[in-house]
Amino acid sequence: MRGAALIAIALLSGCSMAPKYVQPELPVPQSWPVGDAYLAQSEASLPVLSYRDVFVDPRLAQVIDQALANNRNLRIAAANIEAARAQFRIQRASQLPQIGVAAGRTQFDNGTANQNRNQDVDIGNSPTASRSTAGVRYTADVSTTAFELDLFGRLQSLSDAALNRYFGTEAAARATRLTLIGDIADAWLTYATDRSLLKLAEDTAANARERVKLTRLRLDGGIAPRTDLRQAEQILATAEADIAAQTTALAQDVNALQLLVGAPVDEALLPRSLADAGEAVKTLPAGLDSTILLRRPDVMQAEYELRAANAEIGAARAALFPRITLTGLAGLASNALSTLFTGAAFNYSAGANVRYSLFAGGAAQAGVAQTQAQRDAAVAGYEGAIQAAFRDVADALARRGTITEQLRATRAFVEAAEDNYRLTDMRYRGGLDSFLTSLDAQRSLYTAERTLLTTRLVEASNRVTLYRALGGEAITAP
Repeated sequence: MRGAALIAIALLSGCSMAPKYVQPELPVPQSWPVGDAYLAQSEASLPVLSYRDVFVDPRLAQVIDQALANNRNLRIAAANIEAARAQFRIQRASQLPQIGVAAGRTQFDNGTANQNRNQDVDIGNSPTASRSTAGVRYTADVSTTAFELDLFGRLQSLSDAALNRYFGTEAAARATRLTLIGDIADAWLTYATDRSLLKLAEDTAANARERVKLTRLRLDGGIAPRTDLRQAEQILATAEADIAAQTTALAQDVNALQLLVGAPVDEALLPRSLADAGEAVKTLPAGLDSTILLRRPDVMQAEYELRAANAEIGAARAALFPRITLTGLAGLASNALSTLFTGAAFNYSAGANVRYSLFAGGAAQAGVAQTQAQRDAAVAGYEGAIQAAFRDVADALARRGTITEQLRATRAFVEAAEDNYRLTDMRYRGGLDSFLTSLDAQRSLYTAERTLLTTRLVEASNRVTLYRALGGEAITAP
């Protein structure tokens, strides 16, 4: 009978009242959008790549390696993982009995207290007097306190919830890592662009100084009006202001990189120009199937939160039923230490408690409703994360599909501006055009060259954005 009862308890302990987890369907189209803004995408699935396969410049890869070792946000994420792992272990421990060991020595004295100092009474000869006893008692016990039989899976559901939140914390750490890698690549490319913009401003300023010098000589010789000098000085002042602005931007770029890396960055690891860094990032094939979004760390984190909320429904449902706890003690007790560890000194006790609230104002039912509402919110959060991920990829693909044409048009504009400046300067020197026409051509060329540099930055940053939007490196879920 005892064996049958134990088997029945074991079977009941395996029950779970959590609803079966069903992954929601993707709330986005199965394929990426198509149209004028999008290029025809390869149907190959996204390859499994390391960031070193995408960020191929060894200087950039070394900066990323340094950041992965020193960034404080990554250290916080690692600490959060350890905390979540410990929380899971704490919750899982509640399913096991707590066993304690104790040993003691007690000295006692059961003497009488019936003497009355106001009466001459011989207590020792009184038939009603109790004899005084004294001695020492030794004990050694092993006890189990308040071990709950998980008949309805309450503790198991809570452990499942803690485990999924631990997995979610790991996914959040991967999201932090992915964001860090992308931010470093963007900051590195921005530094390269600002170096090129500074060089362009310095070259323009040098050219403008020569024109100011020549125009002043023409003014002194009575050949040019003062307006020509003032217009030439405007071009020079604009370029000098841009030099100051770009110098500041470069210093701030270095500060941003050092914050991301968490340590000083060797200047030798920084690009000398945008042309020097232009091919540092490879282009990723996006793949046709949008289910690759399920590997994005933020989407994985949202799904683990949904799984945890689903498990908590089971714990809330189990709370509607009685809780059975077992207590037990087995030990040895003797009045002499020499006989403590003998068979005659053995003693034990065991007990079981059943606790069930007859009236709690509907708190247990409200707890079930609360967890169900939290599960519904987690479903919406999971679907929202997928939709946001889909938009990120779609936006990146839209930019990727048009940036090549924009670059071609911008380069053509720069070529036309260069030729126009050369021709107008020749016409001005030949007395066919005014100085103002030549200066306008110089302004247009300067603006066109700046636009080309910023457009090239957009093109390079788009590759980084696509890497982040697709979820970066494929890491198997726990």
